[in-house]
Amino acid sequence: MTYTETLDFLYARLPMFHRIGPAAYKNSLDNTLLLDKYFGHPHRNFKTVHIAGTNGKGSVSHMLAAVFQNAGYKTGLYTSPHLVDFRERIRVNGEMISEKEVTDWVEKYAIGENLWNIEPSFFELTVALAFDYFSRQKVDIAIVEVGLGGRLDSTNIITPEISVITNIGYDHVQLLGDTLEKIAGEKAGIIKPGVPVVIGETHPETEIVFRNVAQNANTPVYFADSEYKTEYSMLSLDGKQILNISKNGEPAFQDVKVDLLGNYQQKNVPTVLKTIEILNELGWKVSQENIYDGLKNAAKSTGLMGRWQVIGNNPLVVCDTGHNEDGIKMIVSQIKNAAYKNLHIVFGMVADKDIHPVLQLLPGEATYYFTRAALPRALDEKILADQASLIGLKGESYPSVKEAFTVAKMNADKNDLVFVGGSTFVVAEILQQKK
Repeated sequence: MTYTETLDFLYARLPMFHRIGPAAYKNSLDNTLLLDKYFGHPHRNFKTVHIAGTNGKGSVSHMLAAVFQNAGYKTGLYTSPHLVDFRERIRVNGEMISEKEVTDWVEKYAIGENLWNIEPSFFELTVALAFDYFSRQKVDIAIVEVGLGGRLDSTNIITPEISVITNIGYDHVQLLGDTLEKIAGEKAGIIKPGVPVVIGETHPETEIVFRNVAQNANTPVYFADSEYKTEYSMLSLDGKQILNISKNGEPAFQDVKVDLLGNYQQKNVPTVLKTIEILNELGWKVSQENIYDGLKNAAKSTGLMGRWQVIGNNPLVVCDTGHNEDGIKMIVSQIKNAAYKNLHIVFGMVADKDIHPVLQLLPGEATYYFTRAALPRALDEKILADQASLIGLKGESYPSVKEAFTVAKMNADKNDLVFVGGSTFVVAEILQQKK
């Protein structure tokens, strides 16, 4: 069985949220617990950090992994979704799991007879593979990113060293709830008794939720942004962000270089710093030098893509996977800070979200190339274009991401900006073309 045949099996046979949406969402951990038992509870063989949140959890996960790698720990990293290759989801010290590992595991455990007498989802099986792989690789610590929500996420069988919730915003409201308090309650489901929790961003509607859950779990809760703040940022000549960060009003980390671009990293880095501070208090040994070096090479050492990623010049071409209200707000702010003559936006969304709050945030002066990713969950490009036109956004619709991107680049002058986004899957198709 080839790696391509293995992926065809996984994508075609198993319910997959990113392709079909809520229909693939499981409302219990029963399957995950059965898989975990079958493999001998592999997650108990290594330490973990558990990371949830509406936005920023991927960046925080990768930065933490980079710092721990730099500190000499054998570090696992589990994230989702992938952009170019399924194996991006499962890494050890920045190296993706091998094609052979994936193929052999799926062929042995998932094809033919159902060894567990269940029908696992794509995500449930992927989590089982990741935890089994990390155990066999004997990692010291694994940074584990929640897939969706927290309370019912398949990753939520671990008892981590620390739980991290980056922020709360409106996303997946049909599954997690239609208020910030309800969404916070679902994400607070990763808080475990006696396990400290770091909250990245304080919000008046959600702070009480986290404090109550932490109190009931008899565990301390820390709000990173009440201690650590990014006071200053600029871009260096080598394309990295340089941040000055204070703690309780006093200089703490000066001239921190970060190779993950995007203004939102100014919020994510304080979350990383508070998390490392608590982990050091628990006995881990991460030096300030490890922090500086890890952040400077976070994307390079962990393979993170799709965060204000520059993929072309003359014209400047940038992609970003931000797709909900808070994510789009940060992207629009980033666009306003960019230098360009004309703005071209290749944009697509998924059909199971309320698109109107996002469309209201988009810049009116851009030329739009409305499109759809090649998956059942994608919103029809003509519907997207029609809804956008009602609020004055101007552009044409294109049936494929490739066509929309090609026309945008053809129309753009060398001093223009071409932005690609709206959906993780639109960005993924562009990055796959450039592979």
